[in-house]
Amino acid sequence: MATQLDLQEQEQLDSFKAFWKQYGNLITWVLILALGAYAGWNAWQYWQRDQALKAGAMYEELDRAATAGDADKVGRIFADLRAQFGGAAYAQHAGLLAAQVQFSQGQADAAKVSLAWVADQGKDEELRTVARLRLAALQAESKQFDEALKTLAAANATGFEALVADRRGDVLLIQGKRDEARAAYQAAYKAMDEKTDYRRLLEAKLTALGATPDAAPASAAASGAAK
Repeated sequence: MATQLDLQEQEQLDSFKAFWKQYGNLITWVLILALGAYAGWNAWQYWQRDQALKAGAMYEELDRAATAGDADKVGRIFADLRAQFGGAAYAQHAGLLAAQVQFSQGQADAAKVSLAWVADQGKDEELRTVARLRLAALQAESKQFDEALKTLAAANATGFEALVADRRGDVLLIQGKRDEARAAYQAAYKAMDEKTDYRRLLEAKLTALGATPDAAPASAAASGAAK
């Protein structure tokens, strides 16, 4: 009986040896790749957390400088932040804050650079659109009208259509293009939620241009609802 068991064990051992000889290298490499991928994923997660913490610390430093109104320090911190952690969400918010401080301290050109970076390099489309709206205003103030309109043409975040059209109207009006400005304000009025107080400002702009706000879409919607 013992001999029979020994023979069975030997057969199993021989079978395993044959299997390992044929597939051993493949199994080893699969395990190495799996373990390597797991280790790489953990390393990536750690690196991401480390980057976020460092970027957050720099943003806090920038925020303190902004509160103090130190535009030069804000600019230096933002330059370091975007160079080291340009892909972090903090960098986009830092750019918007930096531009706000720079403009308030008379550094309009520096503010444009900060906003342009967010507009071009930002990861969040809404923040990129906010940057473009602000940048277009500064460009129009500097009489860079073509650049302002080009900037607005790239502001495509969903939900910002009314604000973009309104800003386009402002740029066109400064240029003296009253008819085009009126059309832009009408488009903004139609796109703006009727419950938004900002709509009153659009009404005032249209009235100043001798136009009556076109509320046809809202009337049509009400008519459709009645049916």
